[in-house]
Amino acid sequence: MNFGIIGSGMIARIHAQAITAMDGGTLHSVFNHRAEGAEKLAEEHGVRAFADFSDFLADPALDVVTICTPSGAHFEPALAALASGKHVIVEKPLEVTTERIDRMIAAAKASGKTLASVLNRRFTPAMDAFKSAVDQSRFGQLASASCYVKWFRDQAYYDSAPWRGTLALDGGGALMNQAIHAIDALIHLAGPVRSVQASAACIGHTGIEVEDIAVAILEFENGARGVIEGSTCTWSKDGHPVRVQLAGTEGSVFLADESFEVWDFKHEHPEDAGIRAKLMNHAAPGLGANDPSAIRYAQHQRNFEEIVTAIHEGREPATTASIARQAVAVIEAIYQSSRDGGKQTFPKSHVAIL
Repeated sequence: MNFGIIGSGMIARIHAQAITAMDGGTLHSVFNHRAEGAEKLAEEHGVRAFADFSDFLADPALDVVTICTPSGAHFEPALAALASGKHVIVEKPLEVTTERIDRMIAAAKASGKTLASVLNRRFTPAMDAFKSAVDQSRFGQLASASCYVKWFRDQAYYDSAPWRGTLALDGGGALMNQAIHAIDALIHLAGPVRSVQASAACIGHTGIEVEDIAVAILEFENGARGVIEGSTCTWSKDGHPVRVQLAGTEGSVFLADESFEVWDFKHEHPEDAGIRAKLMNHAAPGLGANDPSAIRYAQHQRNFEEIVTAIHEGREPATTASIARQAVAVIEAIYQSSRDGGKQTFPKSHVAIL
């Protein structure tokens, strides 16, 4: 399938690298309103550059569009691409409100095309092992499920573009843009969130409309309790890894980025020794914790390959829009709870009927 990228900058380059490396897809074109931006990325990969959006979408050779615009500017290009008969893959978050996401899902259904998101932290060997343990009910009764993203972004990061740190185009701060992958992983592993009670603040930055730290207490549908903590104001020399932790009556697993700090079950399985040997923590710095450019493209590649396979097989991808919606719904509820002084708030768990 021929892929076209909408956007520029670091994330668009990661998409280009992943598409170039993937099986089942070829980078075909790049669109950017700024002609020089489109031309630069296109030249790096030997593909077509477009500065006219209508011409980009009208290309009959284009099959799949990936969207790398600011978070709150995903809606309109996604709807236009779906209406033009293209499959659409959107960088996280799918959009910054569930209301917009529901309209995007309705548009995809009407077009008969696939709408999916980039949830690349799902595509690691450690996450595969973690999810397998969940699916095998190895934790017994799940009691605790939490995630922690203690990252750092300096003031220059927010000052680097006028849309950063704005509600309209960032949609939120540390949760919506940095911790969303960990929140998605937590839901992927522990199941739906029933309610949240939260507090958020901006402590370490100026001139932004969004939080740089938030903490929420969770209750899951299965009865487990947990915590979400996300920040961009917690400095460290090498950067803290993203941590996702599950513990129950028969087991505990603590994941740090792409390896485990704890893999401990009451009932041992034959694969446990191999998991400990290959996937236990090696004290690597947090991936992207202090430097966004440190993010690697391999998991994007696997994410894109899974979506293309799903399209060919006529099924929903693992990161389809309704799945990507779940983390945004939880983040919306956290923001609402924080505005309401920590009042218990319930995520909008179902796609609205449009």
